[in-house]
Amino acid sequence: MPSHRRTGVAVLGAGLIGLDLLDKIRRSPLLECRLVAGRNRQTLGLKRAADMGYPTTDGGITALTEAIDVHGIDVVFDASNADSHAEHWRHLEPTNVLLVDLTPSDLGVPIVPTVNGADTLTERHIGLISCGGQAAIPILHTIARHRTPRYVEIVSTGASRSAGRATRLNLDEYIHTTQQAARHFTGAPTAKVLVNISPASVPPPFRVTLTCLVDTPDPETIRSLVAAAAHRVQQFVPGYAVTALETSSDRVTATVEVTVTGRRIPRHAGNLEIINAAAIQAAEMHAGAPLPEGARS
Repeated sequence: MPSHRRTGVAVLGAGLIGLDLLDKIRRSPLLECRLVAGRNRQTLGLKRAADMGYPTTDGGITALTEAIDVHGIDVVFDASNADSHAEHWRHLEPTNVLLVDLTPSDLGVPIVPTVNGADTLTERHIGLISCGGQAAIPILHTIARHRTPRYVEIVSTGASRSAGRATRLNLDEYIHTTQQAARHFTGAPTAKVLVNISPASVPPPFRVTLTCLVDTPDPETIRSLVAAAAHRVQQFVPGYAVTALETSSDRVTATVEVTVTGRRIPRHAGNLEIINAAAIQAAEMHAGAPLPEGARS
């Protein structure tokens, strides 16, 4: 597809998430990155973005806002941090861009592409919750359609090497936003989220274990629903897999692992892989790509 027909996007933030986003944007047939914005010209992320051939600025959100009409930007990915996101939205709200929030700010409409991706067509400020939320909620939502849970628990484990500075600063926001989303998408009155950052010398894969307390779940129905939900996610996150699934008289427990299938980030950085893949999926739906199966449910 000729580049002039692609949707123009900008990336705000040039950390681990921002750099992987650039790689995924480059591979997208519908998106074209027209600006990478940071706040320090000397940061490694901005230097790498420039080396990749992208226009860059160290003027942050102010410079990005001024560039929207000049560069034809329709979508902005906020890959900075939760504390800054409210200010970024204040700058961008008067414009017509779609703001895709990859921070756990809990400000935009929460989106999980295979669950409510259709909302991307009508909203201008969407939030991708967290990496743990993107991994767990497709499974939790499908279980909740079978039986509404009384309680939901999400335990995320990721490698220290794939948890950047913004992730560490925003752990409280991560927990709060993921809990809110778990309740929203399942109807459970109570949700709990735990996060483990592993310093192991051999980095573990990104792993999320979720537990639902439900009344008399049917094992065969649960197995079928979970397999279908995982298949939908795998259409844009090939390294997504349900590695364990157990049911009893009053609970369902599942474990999801996400491994990286690309080359720019290490295989264990599935936390970056899933939230960035969800961001690209949301932007491509906004640009006119078909909705994923289940996205209107």
